[in-house]
Amino acid sequence: MESLYNLWAKRNAYYEEEFYDSIVDAFCQYTGGSSEGQVSKGKTFNAGYEIFIYVFFLGLYYGERRPLNGKTKTFGQPVGMWGNVTQKGRKSYGKIRQYIFAALVAKTDIDFIGLDKGDVQVEDAVSALMQTMNEYANTGFYLMKEKMQTIPDFFFSNQGFLNYILKYCSQ
Repeated sequence: MESLYNLWAKRNAYYEEEFYDSIVDAFCQYTGGSSEGQVSKGKTFNAGYEIFIYVFFLGLYYGERRPLNGKTKTFGQPVGMWGNVTQKGRKSYGKIRQYIFAALVAKTDIDFIGLDKGDVQVEDAVSALMQTMNEYANTGFYLMKEKMQTIPDFFFSNQGFLNYILKYCSQ
């Protein structure tokens, strides 16, 4: 039987379509291009899933899950592909997937003994993990949206992303 982690890593994360223009496209060198292009366009993140990782941890540290509403989008890459590429000036960062998975296991209500006994279907457990991940990320997207409504250029400052997540890490 394939591991829970490997099955989870084969899935795609989802986010509400409304965040594509205002957050994903605004801050990511999404849908191709080099690191040099990312810098020249003033993008903070390269791949779209990088902003998803950020908002996931933002929502997690905030401590709230928010169900997805309306139309959703995906980044087209399963979680297992996130951070696998070593690029000029940057190493791969696949280890972060393990940290996300550990957080999901801790925060998702799964009967692991039932899973081990076969009383809980593996696909149901994977779906529960994905729901938890998507909902924490959705909270993070909404937190960013609210911050951008009050201070539109907040995340364009040198330490905007860092300062914002640190605010919730220390609570």
